[in-house]
Amino acid sequence: MEHVYASIDLGSDSIKLAVCELYKNHLNLLAATTIPSRGIKKGLITDPELAKNSILLAFRSIEDMLGIKIKKVIANVPNHMAEYKLIRGECDIPGDLITSKDMINSYKAGIKKNLMPNEEFVTVVPIDFKINGKTVMKDPKGFPGKKLMGRAMMVTTPKKNVYSVVSIIESLGIEIVDISVESIGDMNCFRTETLDKGISAIINVGADITTVSLYNKSIPVITKIIGAGGNDIDRDLAYTYKLELKDARKIKEKFALAHVRNASVHDIYETVNLDNVKIKINQKAVSEVVMGRINEILTLAKNELKDLTNKPIQYIIITGGTSNMLDFEYVLRDVLPTASKGSVKLIGVRNNKYSTVIGNIIYFLNTLKLKGMDYSMLSEDDMDELSSPRENSNDDTMLGKVFGYFFGE
Repeated sequence: MEHVYASIDLGSDSIKLAVCELYKNHLNLLAATTIPSRGIKKGLITDPELAKNSILLAFRSIEDMLGIKIKKVIANVPNHMAEYKLIRGECDIPGDLITSKDMINSYKAGIKKNLMPNEEFVTVVPIDFKINGKTVMKDPKGFPGKKLMGRAMMVTTPKKNVYSVVSIIESLGIEIVDISVESIGDMNCFRTETLDKGISAIINVGADITTVSLYNKSIPVITKIIGAGGNDIDRDLAYTYKLELKDARKIKEKFALAHVRNASVHDIYETVNLDNVKIKINQKAVSEVVMGRINEILTLAKNELKDLTNKPIQYIIITGGTSNMLDFEYVLRDVLPTASKGSVKLIGVRNNKYSTVIGNIIYFLNTLKLKGMDYSMLSEDDMDELSSPRENSNDDTMLGKVFGYFFGE
């Protein structure tokens, strides 16, 4: 065990934290946890102290699973008001062959020129490089040249989006080694050679918000936020049946279907409403309420995509926790027949609520590979401790090999 990486996603409903190991070019899950979040609304931190306590619980949960302290992490920052800017930069090559340092230097001028005072730099997504004004390639390391021009998509957000997350996590004594945004994480979770060839979109239906991201050859172009998500379903059910929100959510997660197609009027759920009256709810009726809200959210996303581009979108992927509902695919057929539900393929987290947190680890690894760097978030002592037998160890947290396709295997 040589390379270990941790990633955290701060959501309005829950905090997702995952730790993975890269072994022989395969990504293996070591541990993952979901902790209810507090102090976070619509993806933004509204109460730092409450948010800090929730984040601390997530780290403690992972540390209990692995028996080591997590000291470094990749953090996701809010997509709100994110800007995507195409940048170009050029540099001279001091040596005979192009190095990773030359590739980074080619971006620096473009970054400096396009970064506004109120913005915080998040990352650059490489597009391609041109050697001596002629030869274009994705990775020019090791090739001869005198001048190198690099094109990339620079991602920025308002400073407060970054500082609010960084300050809380670092106050816990945890170092942030990289930051990313949802649009990058989701794409890298689902990225394929097919997506690399056309225009695509990813719709992440979260708890309070739905994020609509547009891509050109897997490069993020623009992101829009819709103020509706899975929590609206809870409120609809609570209002319709006069229930507490926690009871409405339980019905959504344990009983209702996303579409009425397979729902039954004979399948009954019994509960007590706010008037302390015992009521019976049939599955078809409750699924109609759920389907109506999901239909509305997807329609809003569909209209947003029409506003974002007049070009045909070849591929639309739906992710986020709400997309895990049973029969969600049938609502897609009604509203977005060309779309498909995403599938997180990493064993142990085959749940779309983890798409961003897992995708950010993959993007981080891809960046390391492009830079020719070798890096792990754990020291040798930490790895020895992680590899040592422990009492009450949970074998379920040491899960299988996957994502070999990411490295072309």
